[in-house]
Amino acid sequence: MDGHPHPADRRGLTPLFWSHVRPYGKVNLDMDTRLNLATAAAPGPRVAESEAARSAMENA
Repeated sequence: MDGHPHPADRRGLTPLFWSHVRPYGKVNLDMDTRLNLATAAAPGPRVAESEAARSAMENA
């Protein structure tokens, strides 16, 4: 064994086993405060790389 778990070993790990793991750290929510969504900017639509390159060539 090289120290890495085999895929068959990973199948034995149930969600219950991982329920205590917080991959993003501890998150505290303040439910008494509202978010100011008027100042939030939404990202534009995503385009494929080939489409973005073609658009850049057309605008050049």
